[in-house]
Amino acid sequence: MDLLRLYYRLPAPARSWAATMRGYYLRSWRYSSETERIANEAIAREHWTVDQWRDYQQQNLGKLLRRAALQVPFYREQWAERRRRGDQADWENLQNWPILDKEDVRRNPRAFLADDCNEKRMFRVRTSGTTGKPIDLWFSRGTHTNFYGVAEARGRYWYGVSRRDRWAIQGAHLVVPSSATRPPFWVWNGAFKQLYLSAFHLTQQWIPAFLDALIKYKIVYLHGYPQYLYIIANEILRLKRRDIKMKVVIANAEPLFDYQREVIEAAFGCPVRETWGMSEIVGSAGECEHGRLHLWPEVGVVEVMESGQSVPENATGEFICTGLMNHDMPLIRYRVGDRGAFAKENSCPCGRTLPILKALEGRVTDMIYLPDGKMINRLEPVFVSELPLVEAQVIQDSLTRIRILYVPGPDFAKEHEQLMLARMRERMGNPDMEIVAEATDAIPRTKAGKFQTNVCNLSPQERAMVERGEIRHSSFR
Repeated sequence: MDLLRLYYRLPAPARSWAATMRGYYLRSWRYSSETERIANEAIAREHWTVDQWRDYQQQNLGKLLRRAALQVPFYREQWAERRRRGDQADWENLQNWPILDKEDVRRNPRAFLADDCNEKRMFRVRTSGTTGKPIDLWFSRGTHTNFYGVAEARGRYWYGVSRRDRWAIQGAHLVVPSSATRPPFWVWNGAFKQLYLSAFHLTQQWIPAFLDALIKYKIVYLHGYPQYLYIIANEILRLKRRDIKMKVVIANAEPLFDYQREVIEAAFGCPVRETWGMSEIVGSAGECEHGRLHLWPEVGVVEVMESGQSVPENATGEFICTGLMNHDMPLIRYRVGDRGAFAKENSCPCGRTLPILKALEGRVTDMIYLPDGKMINRLEPVFVSELPLVEAQVIQDSLTRIRILYVPGPDFAKEHEQLMLARMRERMGNPDMEIVAEATDAIPRTKAGKFQTNVCNLSPQERAMVERGEIRHSSFR
């Protein structure tokens, strides 16, 4: 029996204990005695001039590019090949570096580790993001500490909270078995003072239990995906619950739409703040109290490009990011898969001189609707743990049928497909769902050329019926 299945068999208090132990491990990588200093220095930089920020980024970028060109195998070989072809481009100029696709990193992630790094002493993250492509990443303790120090300042201090406050998060991890039919549908991570809510149990039947848990654990602020936060908020308003008040609700991983913001703010009686970032730590942004989404220049250099060319300010393009914090596994001119635009004017009533994003697009995925009233959209963990996949997509053909469309990697075998199906069934938690897997040479893109992790082919009427609780599991037995 693997550790995850053993975890699911534990009683609820033991699952919270396991989550807390894992939390202490993560906390040791993310925070240190230097965290407050790093956070305060980040706050102090927020009123720098444009020239100060330019000098700061150029100094860090110069060190990064030099290390990458001389000590990172992927880039060193790339530049050596260019020299053999007679290319005399200067690697100290970022514009001379080619755009890096996720597939390059996915194919051989260790080629991006600097020669003097020992991966066994680094923190490993395996993520597929919203592309369906598993990617391995490594970070030193220093990189993690610096990033989470800046994130403490810009992702919490701005909103009047800190990591020492009690908070709840709704994320993609399956923290309780999806087949569970009675609370608790959450675990308490004492190391982070964090209530982790299962996104796989957000139905009209069970949301009241989630709301009671927010009260019981004295939660101060909430963090999660806009689509899920919107579901919870709608139920709060429907139930006329007036006892659920937060200091702030922080939305991440997906664009936050105006209609969602309005409902969430009304339900929780607090502002909603949008954030942007990714596991690769190559770009981050946070929303200030005046509704502007400010970039964090310490994290990375963000270029906005279209067809390989920079676009004018105010024009939309794809984000090409160069991370400045991870010099041990540098990702240079990395195509992150998101699109957006810089604001033409960089002044904000908040007084901060951090660059402003005018628009943020991408990362939108369809909800998957289940006959028992569940609505889920974050299914990437099904694909991220050692499955030799190129990419994968979840397609809902009907209320009782799910297809996994996948592009197999060179070492993919039948047992990998069976493991993938078993993981999906586990997350669905519904024995009446038909789940099939289909291999393909390529995943179709949208008309705009974007990859969609989830595709829901249900009619608007069917979706609405599930959302209102009018379709129940028993109807399909």
